[in-house]
Amino acid sequence: MMKLKRNLSNLYLCIVFVILYAPIFYLTYYSFNSGGSMHEFENFTLKWYTEVFHDTRLLIIVLNTLVIALLSAAISTILGVAGALAIHHVRRHQTKNLLLSLNNVLIVSPDIIIGASFLILFTIAGIKLGFTSVLLSHIAFSVPIVVIMVLPKLQDMSPTLIDAARDLGASQWDVLTKVVLPFITPGIFAGFFMALTYSLDDFAVTFFVTGNGFSTLSVEIYSRARQGIALNINALSTLIFLFTIVLVIGYYFITKRSNSRAKGAGLRP
Repeated sequence: MMKLKRNLSNLYLCIVFVILYAPIFYLTYYSFNSGGSMHEFENFTLKWYTEVFHDTRLLIIVLNTLVIALLSAAISTILGVAGALAIHHVRRHQTKNLLLSLNNVLIVSPDIIIGASFLILFTIAGIKLGFTSVLLSHIAFSVPIVVIMVLPKLQDMSPTLIDAARDLGASQWDVLTKVVLPFITPGIFAGFFMALTYSLDDFAVTFFVTGNGFSTLSVEIYSRARQGIALNINALSTLIFLFTIVLVIGYYFITKRSNSRAKGAGLRP
């Protein structure tokens, strides 16, 4: 009976993965099609990838997207860690729950509502739509994600570590930089990579706050897809997918290394 349940679970898992990844592999498969359509595969070609790398406007948009993603992820990680520390040190249970609820509202709110709200805010504040508006929006919806990633690590940390550091004469700054931050490093990396991924992936919010002359990959792909099927879109989407896989693998090895260091430090006498 247990074996049957295990087989059914594995079958269900395989079906889920097929449903999730089949469209991506279908798109990738036809990115190498010389026929120019997604109906019949003719010959293998790298023509569409060559077009992507020779499209100057597209390369500028890729650079814009990476700059926005890296800047927003870095800034939101700093703000998110500070926010997580502040929430963690709140003593009143009701106040802490209120702050967590307010933090989670931005995560569960529809992207369309968030995008429209930022559009109204920037219009009222007189902020020109473009690089600045996109960056501020990405920071705003990334900070709650970082807070959610860092808080569990803070909650797992034993108060005796901080007490021991203070007994040894450590200042507040030493406790923060030499005890707390090293312990929550895996959560910080997780928050950074999640913020980076969300920024690269976001379309709805970015669509509302981009202006003339500035665009990101998600908005550009949407605009090109509306004009009809072009296999350079397949090639571009494939490259983005591969870049995302590299990020995931990098995050895995970084967190694994951080966890190993933390365990090694904990075993020292």
